[in-house]
Amino acid sequence: MRFAQQPSEILDELAELRAADAPTHGGHVLSYVYDSGLAELDELAAAAILAVQSVNGLDPTTFTSVAVMEREVVGFARSLLNGTDDVVGSVTTGGTESCLLAVKTARDNWIGAGRPRLLAPVTVHAAFQKAAHYFGLTLDLVPVQPDGRVDSDSMIAQMGPDVALVVGSAPSYPHAALDPIEALAGAAAARGIDCHVDACIGGWVLPFWPDLAPWDFRVPGVSSISADLHKFGYAPKGASVLLQRGRDRQRAQYFATTRWPGYPVVNPTILGSKSAGSLAAGWAITKALGVDGFAELAASCQRSTTALISLVDSIEGLRVVGTPVGPLLAVATDDTVPESRRVDPHHWADQAKGHGWLLQLQPGLTQSDGTVLPHTTHLTVTPVTEAVLPQLSAALVTSADEVRGVPPVSPADVLGALPPGLAEGLAAGGPLDSETAFGILAGIGLVPDAGGGLPDRMAPFLALIQALPAPLTERLLTELIARTAEP
Repeated sequence: MRFAQQPSEILDELAELRAADAPTHGGHVLSYVYDSGLAELDELAAAAILAVQSVNGLDPTTFTSVAVMEREVVGFARSLLNGTDDVVGSVTTGGTESCLLAVKTARDNWIGAGRPRLLAPVTVHAAFQKAAHYFGLTLDLVPVQPDGRVDSDSMIAQMGPDVALVVGSAPSYPHAALDPIEALAGAAAARGIDCHVDACIGGWVLPFWPDLAPWDFRVPGVSSISADLHKFGYAPKGASVLLQRGRDRQRAQYFATTRWPGYPVVNPTILGSKSAGSLAAGWAITKALGVDGFAELAASCQRSTTALISLVDSIEGLRVVGTPVGPLLAVATDDTVPESRRVDPHHWADQAKGHGWLLQLQPGLTQSDGTVLPHTTHLTVTPVTEAVLPQLSAALVTSADEVRGVPPVSPADVLGALPPGLAEGLAAGGPLDSETAFGILAGIGLVPDAGGGLPDRMAPFLALIQALPAPLTERLLTELIARTAEP
């Protein structure tokens, strides 16, 4: 066959495209990627994916390898999270799908009348906002305390007969706070309400973290847990595990129909046809590492996290938010020092990027009770962090020194710097068509370049997110991301 382009040329082009990406190995990106630091695991995962490249995960009765691998991964996760024989589960394509299915299951098992409610801390992952939107639940987000942890009494006070699901995080992504799972699950169980623990980021590492209050299936009342294989399970994306307590309850997760003239459709997850690659890779990695291997990698993460918390605490003008649980932390300005000595976390992150380290900027949030969660910078720690800790620490200290005393970007100043008439147009609100939205993005300088990249300094745009109404920023960001992939 005559190819339109030679395979070697295509791979060369792909290599050129990948060269423009943020690095996925080496520990310089402290979000999104989870590098074990073990090249052998990457090679094993790649070989496992190749072995099942042509397999369709839709039908485990035809491709029986899928059933065996899923059974063994779910069994491993169940043991890790202290589930008994009545805990069953599925491998999904990621945390978002696991969270969606947890909500769908609770909604379908709910026996109340009217519109069901999903109750969670405001720090719960945005996937639950998506789930409530998709599945028609009212979303009730409870404010958290300054340390990022929700007060159990505040949550329990909101548990009424219309609540179909209560969610707690282990830990929350924004601040690494472990929610009071025992109190929440116990109160939910007493009221006949399902309780989901979102352990997407913590599920494969918190079992080895010391001195934690119980948060897994040891806690009576925990109905389901999500835990991502592609985070601290070190599998390629996307792979997650959703475990549910009770077979009858879990069957509501499924969709099945014979009411069409084609093959019977029985789907435990949202996707029908799907790759078996990430499942195979996750299965292979769990077999290679075993419990002891995961424990060893978790210990590395703990050492690095402890060191980074100590480092940030030693940097004048910065502070760690709360008491982080697991290998992640959020950093905010230390308002107890004079303004001239403060370090803005967004300027700090932008400066660190110039030194070759990518930290994640997080906007502040005004909660429903009027209290404000400050804007922060997020760091996720992985096993490979330990190898680069001296260089990372030096860059973080240097970056703080370089921006100390520089005031945070004022939302008012950002709005005032917009082209004439643009600020008024934004304030007027109303629906935006695509061209108008793109024009606004161009006006504020937030337009992706030919390679899909954004400006190096993101602090002004995070300030703009805080300054404008959420529906407007969500519409603008939708346009931004849509434009990155348009031909």
